[in-house]
Amino acid sequence: MKLHLSTFSEQNIFTGYGAGYVLVNRKRHEQNLIVLPDRIIENWEATTFEQLTAEHFDFLLPLQPEMVLFGTGARLRFPHPKLTRALIGSGIGVEVMDTSAACRTYNILTDEGRRVAAALLIQD
Repeated sequence: MKLHLSTFSEQNIFTGYGAGYVLVNRKRHEQNLIVLPDRIIENWEATTFEQLTAEHFDFLLPLQPEMVLFGTGARLRFPHPKLTRALIGSGIGVEVMDTSAACRTYNILTDEGRRVAAALLIQD
């Protein structure tokens, strides 16, 4: 699916997504990644949903987002609350959704000027 481009061309936005990939600023990504308005962290070390650890989420702490949108792949799955405890304890909101919903939500929040991080599992 293609997404509408935001007027904030200097910010990272999702321009499309599909089975096994997302497009950020029209560049295709097929590996798990973290996207913030001002940077992209490719090859986020989270491998599969089942192998997630608290350290995968703790990696987001120094990035200081207001909120983390965790995209769980093609289907919605909820991580154990202990995995996101440090983020929530630091006042960083965590929303869990499938990856396509995370892409759409990220674009909306970024367009509003929010500092949001999309942490995405691309492959199921």
